[in-house]
Amino acid sequence: MTRILLHLEGAFVFLASLYFYQQNDFSWLAFVFLLLIFDISMLGYIVNERVGAVVYNLSHSYVLPLLFIVAALVASLDWLLMISLIWMAHNAMDRMLGYGLKYPTGFKDTHLQRI
Repeated sequence: MTRILLHLEGAFVFLASLYFYQQNDFSWLAFVFLLLIFDISMLGYIVNERVGAVVYNLSHSYVLPLLFIVAALVASLDWLLMISLIWMAHNAMDRMLGYGLKYPTGFKDTHLQRI
């Protein structure tokens, strides 16, 4: 049941990100091109699994994009808001599809499931 709720949470956040992205009239072409760029954080796994998990989890939590969304709104930086909403959508899409935060035991061990 908990796993289903986490998938639903991801779907809700993903749809909310899309809604606010559309409300700001940002480029959908930019959205498509930037949606997967945040997976570059997987490069931390080149060092080792522990570093990889930390780098990946920092990039794939909701905390950093949310902080950047707030900063973008306070500073009226549309470009930062656009990137932050895409980042939030990416993280939410991952949760919705079952890709969770990583455990240091291996890339396939996540808080949602073993991939």
